[in-house]
Amino acid sequence: MEQITNRIVLTGCLASAPEYSHSNHNRHFYSFFLEVARLSGAIDRLQILASEELLAQTEISEGSGVYIEGQIRSFNNRSPFGRRLIISVFAEYIEVTDAPHDNQVTLQGIICKEPVFRRTPLGREICDVMLAVNRPYHRADYLPCILWGRCAQEVSDYPVGTPLLITGRLQSRDYIKMIDGVAEQRTAYEISAITAELP
Repeated sequence: MEQITNRIVLTGCLASAPEYSHSNHNRHFYSFFLEVARLSGAIDRLQILASEELLAQTEISEGSGVYIEGQIRSFNNRSPFGRRLIISVFAEYIEVTDAPHDNQVTLQGIICKEPVFRRTPLGREICDVMLAVNRPYHRADYLPCILWGRCAQEVSDYPVGTPLLITGRLQSRDYIKMIDGVAEQRTAYEISAITAELP
């Protein structure tokens, strides 16, 4: 069976203490936010999900430097206001560190929606791609990716069903959504691709 890749490595600052999230098969999971600085100085605030056992193995506290290895997961949250794709990082390894901030993602999956190509007001080329990345037990994570420049041009021509190998970083982006005339601030998560190629 072909090995599908879903890997993220993060180094950042623990921005919130772990809080209970949910239980699954008698295992308890906690969530917290990790702040990771980009080279530009902008901060990505990423939601991390970790098991109680994993957190018990390391002494992390708010404000400490943390190194995480894991996978990016998606969850379709159905609410009265419609469906929202929730993106988080499922931690498989955590340790305290004072290493510089880092954010590296490697994904291999299938393009599952028609790529959307556009240009910014300044003429920069962008392509939005939704990647379906397999995980065990016949499940998949649906992960939004954004590509730039020549990479965006090339991938915009690929049909649905094309396999794609992407490297880049997971970023957060705040935006305003109007709901019944009320402005609500939300955060979107996407993988900003550095490379994209046919595997």
